[in-house]
Amino acid sequence: MSSSSPVLWYAGQATGMVSLALFSAVTVLGVMVQVRTTVPGLPRFGTVTLHRTLSMLAMVFLAIHIVTAVADSYVDISLVDSVVPFVGDFQPLWLGLGTVGFDLLLAVIVTSMLRARTGHRVWRAVHWLAYASWPVAVVHGLTLGSGTGGMASGVALWLTAACVVAVPAAVAVRITAALRPAAPRTPAELLARSTTVGARPPSPRHREYAATGVGTGAGAHRKGA
Repeated sequence: MSSSSPVLWYAGQATGMVSLALFSAVTVLGVMVQVRTTVPGLPRFGTVTLHRTLSMLAMVFLAIHIVTAVADSYVDISLVDSVVPFVGDFQPLWLGLGTVGFDLLLAVIVTSMLRARTGHRVWRAVHWLAYASWPVAVVHGLTLGSGTGGMASGVALWLTAACVVAVPAAVAVRITAALRPAAPRTPAELLARSTTVGARPPSPRHREYAATGVGTGAGAHRKGA
């Protein structure tokens, strides 16, 4: 049964802000994982683990945010409104954007849990929805940050501003890294890169290096043998 309580109202507002902050951190960490950058003081696997942990924690806070919004009778929000966008009576546009963001994130989480079955390509394609869900969540938070359909203010506004600075900067780094030609990682790739049109012909030493595979596991074994 729904009830109007200051505790529910404050819980809904607080968990909404925490959810946005956590998902922003998850987005930044996801970019760091993709560009092979680590959090200072953590190895790469630690950065990946932190990314996954914060993702699940963000979903927990988001679930609490939805439950408190539905339970609080101060505004008329049903469980259907939290899953189906733009059908509610209360601020259908702004509330619907929050529902869209939740549905997109839910798709990302589900495909991540079923990654072994869906395959890497499907998981990667769906994972890009996380970038789409973030701006939707920001607009939802700004427009419903007061809980009454007014613009967010105070702590919520400053927190949103920090997220708006951090996430686009991380996405810009991700796009730059994607457009940058990948560096050769093996002797054979180095040889292929050097034999492209306009490149300086490889030296005999480079050709021998690529042919024997020195530097790889097999080449190092042959050299030791």
